[in-house]
Amino acid sequence: MRLHRATVAIPLLLLAACGRHPDPLPGFPRLFVWAWERREDLSWIDTRSVGVAFLARTVCPRADGVAVRPRMQPLLTPPGAVLMAVVRVESGGRASAGTSGADVQRTAGAIAGAASLPGVRGLQVDFDAVASERAFYRAVLEDLRRRLPARMPLSITALASWCEADGWISGLPVAEAVPMLFRMGPDRYSPGSDFRGDLCRSSVGISTDELPSRIPSGRRVYVFNPRGWSPDHVRAVLRKVSQWQSEF
Repeated sequence: MRLHRATVAIPLLLLAACGRHPDPLPGFPRLFVWAWERREDLSWIDTRSVGVAFLARTVCPRADGVAVRPRMQPLLTPPGAVLMAVVRVESGGRASAGTSGADVQRTAGAIAGAASLPGVRGLQVDFDAVASERAFYRAVLEDLRRRLPARMPLSITALASWCEADGWISGLPVAEAVPMLFRMGPDRYSPGSDFRGDLCRSSVGISTDELPSRIPSGRRVYVFNPRGWSPDHVRAVLRKVSQWQSEF
């Protein structure tokens, strides 16, 4: 793949260590762009500082098994890009605590398949599990962790409430839980505050069209863009993140 000549310069602040919180993904970039289900040409990114968390597949647990929908749109990345495969789980609220062990194993196996895609160095699960699905989700993550290579980090996205008083994610076998600071509805985030859950204190997820006024310092930042990525979009995000980091 031909690499474009122009890359996006990364402020040194983004390369800093994770502050007072140990970095659960050592050696990984401090900024990840989420590449969702559309054609994305990211061949221009600076692979030293920007990673790509891309939607690899969607897994749908059902009463009669597990359906898997692969990514259908092309993704272009430069050689050496740090890739994190993202698996979206859509259950329709039907993955309850009573789901069998076989269902857990089938779901974990379907998710784990994304880890073997070329160039993937990490795996992230995106599942908005309702309260009745939490036992199932925990069991899936425990099974999934056993299936992955020991050195491959397992990440999950998290509702803001999971990182506050709720606390049900404590003890999950994951390297990080990424609080989603957009499309939050009633789960409002107080700018400058921090989360109670330790798993939620190393990273955040934001969107280019709903940026918070600030975030706690030292976080790895995952950024969603509903319009698709361009060098200008990444530069704008980098300027904003640099501003946040310098405010603390």
